[in-house]
Formats: sequence, structure tokens, C-alpha cells
Amino acid sequence: MKQTSGFISTYSADSFGVCSALFELGGMIVMHDASGCNSTYTTHDEPRWYDTDGMVYISGLTEIEAIMGDDGKLISDVIETARELRPAFIAIVGTTIPAMTGFDVNAAVNIIESETGIPAFGFGTTGMRSYIHGAEEAFLRLAERVVKKDLKKSEKTTANILGLTPLDFSVNGSVDSIREWLGKQGIEIISSWAMGSRLTDIEKAGTAHLNYVVSESGLKVAYRLKSMFGTPYKIGIPIGGEDISLEKCYSEDVNEENIITIFYKKRYDTDKKVRNLSLEQKDDICREMKNADVIVIGEGVSSKSLAAYINMKTEYCTVALTATDICEDDIKEIIMSGENLKAVIADPLFKPICKKTYDNKELKFIPVPHEAFSGRLFRNDIPDLIKDVSIIVL
Repeated sequence: MKQTSGFISTYSADSFGVCSALFELGGMIVMHDASGCNSTYTTHDEPRWYDTDGMVYISGLTEIEAIMGDDGKLISDVIETARELRPAFIAIVGTTIPAMTGFDVNAAVNIIESETGIPAFGFGTTGMRSYIHGAEEAFLRLAERVVKKDLKKSEKTTANILGLTPLDFSVNGSVDSIREWLGKQGIEIISSWAMGSRLTDIEKAGTAHLNYVVSESGLKVAYRLKSMFGTPYKIGIPIGGEDISLEKCYSEDVNEENIITIFYKKRYDTDKKVRNLSLEQKDDICREMKNADVIVIGEGVSSKSLAAYINMKTEYCTVALTATDICEDDIKEIIMSGENLKAVIADPLFKPICKKTYDNKELKFIPVPHEAFSGRLFRNDIPDLIKDVSIIVL
């Protein structure tokens, strides 16, 4: 029950993260579900659905099939369709019902790949975790199965962009802005994982000199590509065209423990500039929040990048809260512990739990919509913060 939200929305599910990560790459993606998951994903979480070719299907799982375990129907349907469409790969994506009935997705894809000769990926997603986990699993499979290991590096300075999906960047021009910013640094893009690239581009990812991580869904694949090819990585989004580096905010051993990152100013703490805290350190979080002027709530890399930018440009102590995998009650408690808090920056759907007053002055709320949280509701209002940060008025 702790995971139940009374006031705010939920983040897009892990199943949708898989679909978003693989959407443009020419594969056949099958969500194993009755029907609802497919319509929710395509109408609310996938802005490319109406103007970009893609093969995202639903298995049409019936009640009797779920109860009796008729996996053969799914397997035969996928094999028949794949033989007709000849996709570059096949992805079977789990949802809540097959997770409850114990569907063996790996056994199913092994049969499908053996029968069709087409690479097949199985994802044991449940619909109960955030999109970050699904997208990162999809990217890991691409690294393991698609990226070629025998290609030579280019003499030019090249990079891959990792963690790039419309769930975090929508279709508001941010993707082009990131590409343009890297181009100005003299960096040629090999592949974007996975907007604006084809599967053949992903195959060449091992030749890059740098992996540029722009969301937490790209972290694990950055670590994997480093182990495979020795490729260094950089984490951060160039907010306002600034070079943001967040490597100090993440650990390669565990990349989900740092829920809170605090960017200090000397007037608050002379011994440290940045501190990372986990949810298990909630008492420390609430104590440190007393110094906070501004809190940015949302996806990890984007929130930390914006908080770092504000910290660079102002005298504010700025806190980034990664909200994709923590419950509403924890978010409320963290916000309410900010005794000196002046402003909250978050998706508009967070506003109901951010109503707080200080000295009879209402806490300032700056809306920055996030596709993975509010879907299409505020899609037209999502800013391109790489080019224009004028919306952030503190």
C-alpha cells in the first residue's frame, strides 16, 4: 500500500520503457497482455506513434489462456507474423498478468529464435517498476547482441548518446539540441540509443571514443560498453548549453542508491560541494534539506543536471530528487522538511503535494512537464532546456 499514490501520477512502466527504447530500430515488439497496456503506451507515452513506422503489437492474452498457460498460441502467432514481416529482431515484453501466472519469457524467445532464425529478446518486465528499468534492460540486450566487437575506432572524435527516448526528452527539439551541442564540441555522433538512429548505427557503437549518458536508463549500458570496449563515459545534460558533469553523483557498483543529490554553496557548508544520499538515509536527507533553497524533482540525470546548472548560476543550495522509484509519502516528507525552501521545479502533476507556505508566502512552483510522468497532458509545454532556460525564474 505504501506504493499507492493519492495525489500524483505514476511513472511510465518498465514494459513501456522497453518499447520506447526499441521503437525505431526495426524490430517486432510484442507486449504479452490482454489489451490495455498497448493502448496506454501508444496513446499516452509514445509521441512517435502517429508519424513514425513501428511494429508494436499486443498478444491479446485471454483469461482462459492465462489460467491454463497456453503459451503455444503466443509462440505460434509470433512465429507466423515474424515470417511474414521479417523484422530485424523480435522482442517479447512481459506485463503484470504473465508475471503473476509465471510465464517463462526466456523459454518462449528461445523457441521463437530457433524457429525463425531471427534474434529474439525476452523481457521479464512486470509493469510494476518504472520505465527506467525496462529501457536499461533493452539497451543492455542491444549491447550484448547487436554491437559488433571487431570494428576499428574512427580517427575522428566520436560518441554515442545513451538513454535517449521520448519518455525523457519528448519530441520538442531537445534531441536535436543535444546533437548540435556535441557537434559544436567537435564530436561526431555514431549512434543515439535510441532516437534518430537505426540498428546499423547501434552495431558501430563500439567504435566510439566516448559514451554520453543523458538519462539513468543509459547508465548500465555505459558501464557495460566500458567493460566491453574500454569506452569512457560522461553523464549529464548540457542545460543552457553548459558542460554538466555528474560522474561524481553515480557509482558503477550500484546506480540507484543516490536518490538525493545536494549541491551546496559555501554559505551552507564549507567542507563539501556535493553530497549524495540514499533513501535509507532519510533522516540525513531531512536534516540536510533544511539548508535547501530549491528542489528539482524528476528523472535522475535531468534533475541533477538542472540542479547543477542552478547551483552554477546562483547562490542557491539546490537539491535534486530522483522520484522515478520512490513513493509519494517519501517525496512529501522530503519536501516538507525543507524549512528554507523557496522553489520546487517538477512536472505539473507534482503540484498538489508541493503546497506549502513559509512566512505566509506560497512556495514557488515552476512546472517542467515530463513525458514519462504526465504523458501527453502537457506535451506542448515541455521546454527544450538545452537551448532555453528562461522558464527557470527563481
